[in-house]
Amino acid sequence: MSKGPVRATKPQLPPPPPPDPGWRVEGSRTDGRGNKPSRTSRMNWMRFLTLVGIVLLINWLVASAFVNGPDDRLRVPYSEFRNQVVDGNVTKVSSRAESIQGDFRDEVTFEGKKATKFATERPTLAKEDDLFELLESKDIVISADPPDDGPSFLESALFGFGPAILIVLLFVFLMRRAGGGVGGLSSIGRSKAKRYDASQTRTTFEDVAGIEDAEQELVEIVDFLKNPDKYRRLGAAIPKGVLLSGPPGTGKTLLARAVAGEANVPFFSLSASEFVEMIVGVGASRVRDLFSQAKLASPAIIFIDELDAIGRARGSSSGLGGHDEREQTLNQILTEMDGFTGSEGVIVLAATNRPEILDSALLRPGRFDRRVVVSPPDQVGRQQILQVHTRSVPLDDAVDLSSLASTTAGMVGADLKNLVNEAALLAARREHERVNMSDFTDALEKIILGTERRLVLSQDERERTAYHESGHALLGMLQPGADPVRKISIVPRGSALGVTFQSPESDRYSYEKKYLRGRIMGMLGGRAAEELVYDEVTTGAANDLERVSQIARQMVGRWGMSDVIGLVSVLPPPGDEQYFGAAGQVSDDTRQLVDREVRRIIEACYVRAQHALAANRDKLESLTVQLLEHETLDEDDAYRAAGFERDPVNVAEIVPALLEAGSTTDATDDEPRD
Repeated sequence: MSKGPVRATKPQLPPPPPPDPGWRVEGSRTDGRGNKPSRTSRMNWMRFLTLVGIVLLINWLVASAFVNGPDDRLRVPYSEFRNQVVDGNVTKVSSRAESIQGDFRDEVTFEGKKATKFATERPTLAKEDDLFELLESKDIVISADPPDDGPSFLESALFGFGPAILIVLLFVFLMRRAGGGVGGLSSIGRSKAKRYDASQTRTTFEDVAGIEDAEQELVEIVDFLKNPDKYRRLGAAIPKGVLLSGPPGTGKTLLARAVAGEANVPFFSLSASEFVEMIVGVGASRVRDLFSQAKLASPAIIFIDELDAIGRARGSSSGLGGHDEREQTLNQILTEMDGFTGSEGVIVLAATNRPEILDSALLRPGRFDRRVVVSPPDQVGRQQILQVHTRSVPLDDAVDLSSLASTTAGMVGADLKNLVNEAALLAARREHERVNMSDFTDALEKIILGTERRLVLSQDERERTAYHESGHALLGMLQPGADPVRKISIVPRGSALGVTFQSPESDRYSYEKKYLRGRIMGMLGGRAAEELVYDEVTTGAANDLERVSQIARQMVGRWGMSDVIGLVSVLPPPGDEQYFGAAGQVSDDTRQLVDREVRRIIEACYVRAQHALAANRDKLESLTVQLLEHETLDEDDAYRAAGFERDPVNVAEIVPALLEAGSTTDATDDEPRD
């Protein structure tokens, strides 16, 4: 029979491979329902259970040998027992059924054993004997207590396993405190990083304001995490590490969280100090665990705050041979970052306030190859930051954030957030429905000038303080281009008996020699006023002299504003702990020249301050009288009390000599007078 045509069957093709996510991850992934236990974890559990079993066995043996104790009663035949009763050597007996126990008066030896306690069994043949009458005739105490059967099962279990169970529980508690689990000693090296997923409340670039320059540097990072193929087609690789540097409170951590929020990826955050422990090797183990977690969750971001805690230049520590725990941790970070291939989707962000002390290996291309400086915001930036922090604060219509931003020069994001919070607290304390401008100004005074103290001053002390602060303020009003005097007060605040607050109309990023000499004059105005009026000085200018000396020394030793020293920097960098003029760096002659120049500048400014105040004694007296009457003068009231117009040209015509001197004043906080 012929067969019909055979129909060709279509070969079964294997299923297409899943789409490439674009990230290559080393190691096994966990499924979406939980972490798959690794072989190392199972071994750790087996070791832990074995250790528990050994501890229980040792505890049982010790309890059996010492706690329960051996049976110390001498087993004797019944006939020997009757003989001892007849001899009067038995003092006490107790019985249950056929078992008899008791005490001998004298020690009895039987089969090489000696004891005063005995136990025997009454045979069936002796049930009809006269044992009870015999015991009574010998005046033997017949106890009503049953014979001792040894410890009960509950007691045996308690003594046999109780101490071991307590030891195991203590061991588990210590392991959880040390490493977050009971999987063995290796759990100590687990990372303590906190993970923030996209499902949680996210921080975005809308929450960041005033630092647009730094923000733009990180937009590219976000775009790469969202669209990696866009860069790979052109052969571009994203920076493996981004170092955020800048003063405290400028928003470095906020920027890092905004990057993670915008990229919608897991964010691992921890401080660098959390890596290092007393146990050697824990820091490096935690680094490995952190990077392993990030690779499993890639694309992801690792953020290490205060990187300088472990990133200091190697060789500067006191560890033996330079191989201490901190350096081991740093070496492990260098290894993990250098091991990236550029396609694993893990980016490291780090923040530090002192980038100059970091190890050069951290800053080379291939590790932290992009550095972003987060600077304090300018006036427009401060206004934007205030707008962000006041989004949830009900403001009065009269609140002018632009004016407030102009009077907060030098403040960073953290300071402005604190200012808004203090203003809201003041408004709530005053039972305001909305936060008004007076709440903000009072909060600013509290932050900058200090909290008011209820300190009762004598009339003479108040008058001296008023002259002192008037001297500061008057020199600030006389000099054209000086920072405007915002407030004068003789109300004790913090550690000061009085304060004079000045702030510029706009931000300044460089200072002329003329301006700095003017600041020195302004700071010396309080002492000059006291000497002019009382012909003597007090201890109230201590803080003024410290700040004056600092400015003058930097003019001479760092900024090259002395013809004697010349264009030479002889001071250590800012923040360097090295003592000025250490051996091998600055000669003794140079240090003496610096000291003489500092003194010359300060003394010249002090003489000019005295002459300026003497030429305007009437204005000094008028300002002092108003200050004694009102205790606190705002900007307009202060200029009006001194008889000045706000036009600086008219001021220059009143005191032409000050134009040649080039002076100004600055805010001063006087220490309490002794």
